[in-house]
Amino acid sequence: MPTDWEERYLAEDTPWNKDLPAPGLVDWSDRNPTPRGGSALVPGCGIGHDAHHLASSGYLTTALDLSPTAIGLAQEKYPGIANLHFREGDFLQNPPKEKFDLVFEHTLFCAIDLDRRQDYACSLKDSLKPGGLFLAIHFFIPREQEEPPFGTNLEEITDLFSPFLELREQWTPRNFPNREGEEQMFLWGMP
Repeated sequence: MPTDWEERYLAEDTPWNKDLPAPGLVDWSDRNPTPRGGSALVPGCGIGHDAHHLASSGYLTTALDLSPTAIGLAQEKYPGIANLHFREGDFLQNPPKEKFDLVFEHTLFCAIDLDRRQDYACSLKDSLKPGGLFLAIHFFIPREQEEPPFGTNLEEITDLFSPFLELREQWTPRNFPNREGEEQMFLWGMP
């Protein structure tokens, strides 16, 4: 049975929320200046810490989440930022119509049912501009879990994304203390 994300936010059962942007994202953005007029999408944004970081780095940032409560909390936490827009929506079924220079992934891919991962890849392909970047932190933990997070491996990542993206780099990012050895970071480019 799929997880009810709205119910999780209402119950404040959000152990993935660290109240900070992902350390790997912070490090990457520190080393990679925002392109002039660059746009970014953060699907599954939750309370918006990663999206806020990208907006603070200069990206015109769109942040999307299924949960109205998550979007409301994000808007309360990060009000009045002209280049940060939070939207309620389902990235897998109805991605934004516009295309982006950057899509950042951290905790959506691991949260969706395994049989929906191809839908994720299709939505991603539709969301990137030519020459756009897909920056992703993936959990290399077992896939066979009772509930999210669901892990992945290099073979699955390559099979899903290499048909339309070129892998530019893979590394082990700096991460939150309880995630040592679980995360791999990827930078892909759209030809």
